[in-house]
Amino acid sequence: MAAALAVSHRLRDLLTWRLTALTQLGPNLSLRPISSSAQNEASRAAPSEAPDHKYESLLVTAAQKHVLHVQLNWPEKRNAINKAFWKEMVECCNKIAQDPECWAVVGSGAGKMFTAGIDFMDMASDLLQPQGDDAARISWYLRGLIAKYQETFSVFEKCPKPVIAAIHGGCIGGGVDLITACDIRYCSQDAFFQVKEVEVGLAADVGTLHRLPRVIGNHSLVNELAFTACKMMADEALGSGLVSRMFPNKEVMLDAAFTLAADISTKSPVAVQGTKVNLFYSRDHSVAEGLNYMTSWNMSMLQTQDIVKSVQATMEKNELKSVTVSKL
Repeated sequence: MAAALAVSHRLRDLLTWRLTALTQLGPNLSLRPISSSAQNEASRAAPSEAPDHKYESLLVTAAQKHVLHVQLNWPEKRNAINKAFWKEMVECCNKIAQDPECWAVVGSGAGKMFTAGIDFMDMASDLLQPQGDDAARISWYLRGLIAKYQETFSVFEKCPKPVIAAIHGGCIGGGVDLITACDIRYCSQDAFFQVKEVEVGLAADVGTLHRLPRVIGNHSLVNELAFTACKMMADEALGSGLVSRMFPNKEVMLDAAFTLAADISTKSPVAVQGTKVNLFYSRDHSVAEGLNYMTSWNMSMLQTQDIVKSVQATMEKNELKSVTVSKL
């Protein structure tokens, strides 16, 4: 026991010395990101089908190591959100959340556009002919239905893996609900965004009205979009902060999204996933509550070996991407 404690103390002292040395290096310390050539090589890797993901409305492929590509895959219907989607997206995200091989996700739409929004023809029986013998029972049924639909997009926030939305063409109605629940949004120059619900006689009820104001921070603009169903074009989406980058076309955008996902997947999953969990917690709580939650979180997570490995790589002047960390 004494010998084990002595070793533990020596390791602690070594790590403390290394961290102190890093601090003394000051602004001259440069932690280089994954090289562009390595990122491009990763983004060009041929995708392979993800065997555990078989869906009617989605296509899931392993784009590269630790990165999954989830496509809305009903291009002949402009990727309209149908009955199958509401169930399958929850199942897909829950599997991804538990998949130790997946460290980042890119979401896109197959065909000519991201999504045309809800397929009201397919959803007509649920929405226009709800079950129930009286108003109270019909209302109870609709309440459960709406809550189920809301969960379809909330799973993106609950999934600890970063989700990058890559949007081209139209992103209409439910598509805006979807992308505002994602962590990072890229778009192509031909993209446009439309909160369509008021044109079909309802208030958006599965996330847009609650997330979009937080995403862009401009309530006047949100109100204009939501009251009129007007289109927001790609350049305005970039200027408002709805997307963080805009690209000439879908192909260039997807390359950039996969490059970003590859970069994220070189980082410690303990660090990345812990960062996402705490960012969402802090969004919905006060600064004091967020700091207290972080204290409880990191009193466990600071014990990861990923920190020791990263510090050692830095001291040995090795690239941090060379550090091998365990799955999570």
